[in-house]
Formats: sequence, C-alpha cells, structure tokens
Amino acid sequence: FKELADRKKQIYDEDIVALVSDEMLRGQEKIRLVSLAVVAGTKGPQQATLSLDVDGEVRDTTATGNGPVDAIFNAIHELYPHQANLQLYQVHAVTEGTDAQAEVSVRLEQNGKAVTGQGADPDTLVASARAYVNALNRLLVKRDKTAPVALTATV
Repeated sequence: FKELADRKKQIYDEDIVALVSDEMLRGQEKIRLVSLAVVAGTKGPQQATLSLDVDGEVRDTTATGNGPVDAIFNAIHELYPHQANLQLYQVHAVTEGTDAQAEVSVRLEQNGKAVTGQGADPDTLVASARAYVNALNRLLVKRDKTAPVALTATV
C-alpha cells in the first residue's frame, strides 16, 4: 500500500480493491516477477529486461518484440518456456487520471485448460507482466490438480 501511495497523488477505494486482489493472487507462486525495465518508442526494437524468480532461482533475460508488451511476454517465455497460447490481453484503468492504476487480464490456454491471470499496478507494463506471470502460475496449479495420480500396490 505504501508503495502505491508513494506513486499516486490520491488513493481510491478501487485502488485498494485492485491491490488486495493482486496480493491475494500472489500466495503460492512458483514464478514471481522480480524486476522489469522496458525500452519503448518510435525507434529501434522495443526491449524488455526482466528478472523472474522460478522456484527460488532468479533468472534474467532481455528480449525484443513488436511492442513493449510483446517484448515482456517474450522475455517471460524465454525465462520460463511453455506451450500456452495467449487468448486475451485486456487493460483497464481502475481509477481516473494519468496516475490511474492499471488492471490487466491475461488469458492463457494449454491443452484445453484455460486460465485468466490478473495484475494491477500504476505502471501498465508492470501490471501486464504480473498478469502474465499470474496466469502461468494458475495454469501450473490447474495442471497439478488434474495430473493423474500414480497408483501403487504393495504385495
């Protein structure tokens, strides 16, 4: 909350709801966003330098893309390879103004299993990275819950 308050002039109820919602989703993550830096603009390729914590191991990479969000998603895929397909990317401002908190939804699908991840942050690109990582974590939980259990018999 303090970090959000330091970055925004006014905090609205919607900001707090989005913040709590985002924190609740971070409970038992296999993958966690550590840091993100993005280069975007009219010249050169857009680039994302990203650090993820995967099972306690911090991994770093830099990736490019057609835009900053594409570069971020490419970097995540590079650090945590997977076969999931992006089905939805949606951004909406939780409050008014240029310092509004962005809430991003990302839907991923893999092997018939679809999940939606969400992320909130005053920085739309950070919210995008959080949403994608959250969707990957949800996909992993869903996969683990539906994985067949090996049966053993004692003789």
